[in-house]
Amino acid sequence: MDISVVIPLLNEEESLPELEAWIRKVMDTHQFSYEILFIDDGSTDQSWSLIEKMSQSNPHVRGIKFQRNYGKSAALNVGFEAVKGDVVITMDADLQDNPEEIPELYRMITKDGYDLVSGWKKVRHDPLSKTIPTKLYNAVTRKLSGIYLHDFNCGLKAYRKNVVKSIEVYGEMHRYIPVIAKWAGFRKIGEKVVKHQARKYGVTKFGSLIRFINGPLDLISIMFVGKFGKRPMHFFGTLGLIAFFIGFIILVYLSIAKIVYLKYGITDRPLFYFGILTIIMGTQLFVTGFIAEMIARNSINRNNYLVEKRINEKTNT
Repeated sequence: MDISVVIPLLNEEESLPELEAWIRKVMDTHQFSYEILFIDDGSTDQSWSLIEKMSQSNPHVRGIKFQRNYGKSAALNVGFEAVKGDVVITMDADLQDNPEEIPELYRMITKDGYDLVSGWKKVRHDPLSKTIPTKLYNAVTRKLSGIYLHDFNCGLKAYRKNVVKSIEVYGEMHRYIPVIAKWAGFRKIGEKVVKHQARKYGVTKFGSLIRFINGPLDLISIMFVGKFGKRPMHFFGTLGLIAFFIGFIILVYLSIAKIVYLKYGITDRPLFYFGILTIIMGTQLFVTGFIAEMIARNSINRNNYLVEKRINEKTNT
């Protein structure tokens, strides 16, 4: 199969028929073998009923329905586990991503050899309350990750199949999938200017003001896990040894000062308590490193989601 299109959605009943027809037209025009995988993230409208109807008229439509809302990262992760195509395209369900971009994205993966191609909405139809923070986060992410993309959070992306099968997306880390892919060893990451269309129906479903707090925390998590996930002792152990050494030197100094000057007791000086504190902190950090090592070596998959229904899969219900 040439292409899998993964579309996470939440209450997008107005957009789905038009989006499916648009994708089908592009695929038929370019004679791609394909599948469209809709991931219903706990919709409360008629989205799932529409997906069921579309699957009857178009056998290329597949669907997975969550029992409740988990978020976009969860939807993408489950979609990535289920895809079959050699190239995986992700896009939003709100018609703001243009399916006409798919052929060029496919070519960049298959012909130009990219592992991942991210869309760049150079001209955006979003309010300033969204575009200004997005530019700030993109700048910070470029600086920290060394990946020079203009728009990390663009929903329209293309991946080589082995990329999505090698990464895990959870929490709200869908914004930083290029960073996750880089830490997984996929280095050829590019971007393509794509057309951003104004929302035609409804209002945005994914994300809120809390994302401005969660976003930086997720980026820090990715950077930390990418660097120390397999060797947490290198981080905690180093900090622990430094703190323990500082405390030890302080206590040795105070002991020598007591012997030489005999002016006052060691416990009379505030520095004594600082030395004790750093030794305790160093010991705790060192023990934390050991515990983190054991957890890292025995961790299990954290992405377990309750799926209520599936369409066009062997586990069909």
